[in-house]
Amino acid sequence: METILKDSQKQIGQFVAEDFRTAAVFSNYGIDFCCRGHRTVEEVCDKNGIETSELLDKLQIVLSSTSDQNIDYKSWPLDLLVDYIEKKHHRYVEEKVPVLLQFLNKLCRVHGERHPELLKINEHFTASAGELATHMKKEELILFPFIKKMMNATISKSAIEAPHFGTVENPIAMMKDEHDNEGVRFRDIAKLTNNYNPPADACNTFRVTYAMLEEFEKDLHLHIHLENNILFPKAIKLEQQFS
Repeated sequence: METILKDSQKQIGQFVAEDFRTAAVFSNYGIDFCCRGHRTVEEVCDKNGIETSELLDKLQIVLSSTSDQNIDYKSWPLDLLVDYIEKKHHRYVEEKVPVLLQFLNKLCRVHGERHPELLKINEHFTASAGELATHMKKEELILFPFIKKMMNATISKSAIEAPHFGTVENPIAMMKDEHDNEGVRFRDIAKLTNNYNPPADACNTFRVTYAMLEEFEKDLHLHIHLENNILFPKAIKLEQQFS
């Protein structure tokens, strides 16, 4: 009973930070674990009309199972995590965006009259592509280099100059706001695509595009989770060592 009470007060982002496999459980219940990971299990259950014990049971099943695919991102040093986010997730966005824009533009031309939702999906994704490009550059040019500088200073036991942005919490707050915006945008895309289920008359391009959009959203969820729930809190804690 004590364990159940304790876990019900645990933040969902903490569950996912400790074992990313739990993300699938939250997703199945429509719970946003990346942008809104600060909420407790009890809070999300109350809001979504879910039995707390039911959700905790599902989480426990996942946590007690073994998997070779489970990666303990939380144990990684911050400079390694930064490099991983850039090389895996930033690069993924850069590679997939042009392809998806090409497919969506084609679908709008060919099927837009019969499926007007495509125009709105294209509008949302085009906005997301622009915002993500700017967002990632800010991370790569401002936030990530400072995190690496703090890591190097920790290793060499040297001091660091105060950054021009004051404290690392300032760019982090901006990045989290932008993450929230993308979370909302992709929830809208998911609704417009009927959770990425193409209509009965969909052609192959239609089906491939929806599958790619779903994969893009899943990658974005992991991307945001790694930053919001692991990288950012650790960077804030690391900076406090220099004060």
